[in-house]
Amino acid sequence: MTDEPKKKKISKQKVFTLLVEVGRRDGDGLPDGATGGALMIYASGVDEAEAVRETVAVLKVAELNPLDVTGYGTLEERLAEGHDISDAERDLMQRALDENSVVVAQLTPFFDGDDDPEDADPDDH
Repeated sequence: MTDEPKKKKISKQKVFTLLVEVGRRDGDGLPDGATGGALMIYASGVDEAEAVRETVAVLKVAELNPLDVTGYGTLEERLAEGHDISDAERDLMQRALDENSVVVAQLTPFFDGDDDPEDADPDDH
């Protein structure tokens, strides 16, 4: 038995900001009359592809119908692009990392005549 202190395992997980467009499905919990919605999500993964896969799996279990996922990158990538990221948003990102989870930060239901979710900016919430 050695007296060497255990080295803390360094996580390779990162948190990615994702915008997920969802369609309607029975039991989805969206408001009556909504045609779908968009979810701003912070998801952990070793890369963006894993974060997307995990997010889609979680949303399907939650009886949502994911149609499209747009990635906005990690905190560092977003900062490099000049995004203004609030402390509340950073806290949600840290929660996703700490819990190795998918955190839904915002749900915006769509109704007939709403704008395209691709026009949404992760800094506009």
